[in-house]
Amino acid sequence: MVTVSKLARSCGLSRSTILYYESIGLLRPALRSTSNYRSYSEQELSRLRQICAYRDAGLKLADIRVLLEERSNQAAGVLKRRLLELDEEIEVLREHQKSILRLLRADESTWRIEAMTKDKWVSIMQAAGFSEEDMLRWHHQFEQKAPAEHQEFLEFLHIPAAEIGAIRQRSGKK
Repeated sequence: MVTVSKLARSCGLSRSTILYYESIGLLRPALRSTSNYRSYSEQELSRLRQICAYRDAGLKLADIRVLLEERSNQAAGVLKRRLLELDEEIEVLREHQKSILRLLRADESTWRIEAMTKDKWVSIMQAAGFSEEDMLRWHHQFEQKAPAEHQEFLEFLHIPAAEIGAIRQRSGKK
């Protein structure tokens, strides 16, 4: 016979968990001492281990009660139902992951868009050896091959609309 605290420790639970299980009728002490202390036998320890195994599988206490009280063959059905519930929960969590990744990509994209400016781009082109005429030729080719994307790129560089119009007009004349 063991006390409530020793029973709890043997299953890695708190004393209050054991008392809660008692209060809802999942577990009962084998007997009480004359001082009204609870004592548990090997049978209650075995039942508590079964409760813990079912809880580790994610079963609800109501389902555990059914499995422990009715000595029928319902365990397989209850466990299969729980498995389906877990599949649904996992799918919801995967959708949450995808949403978070989309948000992170959007934040990253926003950060990148805000980081690039016309001045930075011109300095990169100049560092690569492009002259003013080379850059004009580059814009001309971009405008000729992909005008919509050229517009988007110029907007990406945060160039004012009037200046974009002027660059595109010069680029189209080459």
